[in-house]
Amino acid sequence: METGTADFVVIANRLPVDRVLSPTGKTMWRTSPGGLVTALEPVMVRNGGAWIGWHGAADEDVEPFEHNGMHLVPVPLSEDEVAEYYEGFSNSTLWPLYHDVVAPPEFHREWWDSYVRVNRRFAEKAAAVAQQDAVVWVQDYQLQLVPSMLRELRPDLRIGFFLHIPFPPTELFQQLPWRRQILEGLLGADLVGFQMPGAAQNFVRLVRQRVGHKTHRDTIYLPDGRVVMAKAYPISIDAAGFEELARTPDVIARAAEIRESLGNPKTILLGIDRLDYTKGLRQRLRAFGELIADGSLHVDDAVFVQVATPSRERVQQYKLLRDDINRLVGRINGDVARIGQQPVTYLHASYPRAEMAALYRAADVMVVTPLRDGMNLVAKEYVACRYDDRGALVLSEFAGAASELKSAYQVNPHDINGMKSMMLAAINAGPRENGRRMKAMRKQVMENDIELWANNFLEELTSDRELHEKNPRPV
Repeated sequence: METGTADFVVIANRLPVDRVLSPTGKTMWRTSPGGLVTALEPVMVRNGGAWIGWHGAADEDVEPFEHNGMHLVPVPLSEDEVAEYYEGFSNSTLWPLYHDVVAPPEFHREWWDSYVRVNRRFAEKAAAVAQQDAVVWVQDYQLQLVPSMLRELRPDLRIGFFLHIPFPPTELFQQLPWRRQILEGLLGADLVGFQMPGAAQNFVRLVRQRVGHKTHRDTIYLPDGRVVMAKAYPISIDAAGFEELARTPDVIARAAEIRESLGNPKTILLGIDRLDYTKGLRQRLRAFGELIADGSLHVDDAVFVQVATPSRERVQQYKLLRDDINRLVGRINGDVARIGQQPVTYLHASYPRAEMAALYRAADVMVVTPLRDGMNLVAKEYVACRYDDRGALVLSEFAGAASELKSAYQVNPHDINGMKSMMLAAINAGPRENGRRMKAMRKQVMENDIELWANNFLEELTSDRELHEKNPRPV
């Protein structure tokens, strides 16, 4: 196959840009917010890189274009493929299955067929764009078949894959009718990265049991002589960028304004999440509502601000969740609010980064309680914005971030009483205790940022040929 011109190729479900209309009605592209773009943009510009992904609109072909020094290659999706590959197999089969079946996954053969077809389209596009011996980095659960499809087309490439969400334990993964195809798809990569060591171990164990390849610790030996590594690379954020933003006079002034508009309560608790059933919104709101109802907190002293960014609004489970949360917030406020004083401020909207930084600065207690999460970058963003070493973080032990942010007030989000106790502990701890905890978390977040994460993964991907040669093959 004829090779392209890109020495470094990123393949993700979405391009790193959003389409916007200028005041004159002209179509323009704006860089999407998000750590991955921040981390990879310099690498791509330096290496003449290409980013392959869907541009966000169905039934539309868009020609490749340049943006901020990056070559962007759109992959078209039809309306049916958006429904079956993306909303269907990716987000109604894999997403719930990989998040410990918090919601029941659905298994439909036509969704799987669409997933295979779209993954092949992404692989073919990458095969055409990558130059000889290029490095290709495939991102996330929507594209788990791409590594093996791409390897068939271009065996010369160095292929990495990173899974941003959890990888489930053996018992859950085995429910998937296409479990072997997914495992073999991932084995097309030279390096398969996960958020947590346990996820990498799950993957290696499944490959040994289900595919029958020999393994030794984090190494998988394929019959054709190729070696695949499976390792953990906990993702992070642009920590310095968040701190810098949090220190700007505009953000500081906005944080004061937010406190003022809430009536300057003694304690502001904050949740910021995509509206998703894995995020534990019901549990945390119930816990807070009970603290107000039983008199542990007073409605004049404590306010809970919950930002729930709209997400996957056409998927049925998400529609049900949205209605459920609306009812719960209404009930809490109806039961315990007073005129001019609402205990829960619920915002079903998305906000720019500066507004998020102001919310982080305004909040005394950040509540991050997912039932299951690959990492959870909101927890790290809050810590990065607290350059004053004030504030407290209540964090679910089922978020990947819990293994790094050990000084957070860690909770089991299924235990409402335990969550209430931990929220109170965070609220009532003195500045000295919370300062000690925040200092330790800030050291972790500031030293282990998104750039270090990307560098570590890419260094391993490009240098592990040598390592493989030193590893004795098991007999």
